[in-house]
Amino acid sequence: MESANLAPGLLLAMPQLADPNFSRAVVLMIEHSDQGSFGLVINHPSPIRATELLDSLEMAWRGEDSAVVWAGGPVSPSTGWVLHEPVGIASPGQGTIAITTSISLSTSPDRLRAIANQPPRNIRLLLGYSGWGPGQLAQEMSRGAWLHTDATPGLVFETPPDEIWDTAMRTLGINPRDLFVGQGVN
Repeated sequence: MESANLAPGLLLAMPQLADPNFSRAVVLMIEHSDQGSFGLVINHPSPIRATELLDSLEMAWRGEDSAVVWAGGPVSPSTGWVLHEPVGIASPGQGTIAITTSISLSTSPDRLRAIANQPPRNIRLLLGYSGWGPGQLAQEMSRGAWLHTDATPGLVFETPPDEIWDTAMRTLGINPRDLFVGQGVN
């Protein structure tokens, strides 16, 4: 696979990936280049409620009371990210970038405040991220640790978190029950 095509897209952790941070993880790839890669795990909810996080930042959360914060990855777990559908209040170039035509990423406290005050239907608040140094992700992919598929708003926002990995595997024509941890021949 052409490495430039990994972002935007979804990486699906294979069962042989031993890192517990990536057990059945689905990572929305934001950036991939020769300098490294950056993505956000989209299917690992944390025990932190959105209201709890935003209260600690002295911001109001006007979304669903049940909304949780997601564990975006093991790197810098105190950094925050907001994945959301495009909204008028978060204009590109001011703390918001378009990942796809239907998925945006906001990073600034001002954007977080505006979005939290009037959250769109499709939103994920995340702490931490997933990162790879130069060549690291390519090595992991060559060992079969990850598969790649397209990022769709349905998978990112609308599929229940415990079903995202299975559903994404099925988009590749793979039945998740057929996968097992194995080792190649040396």
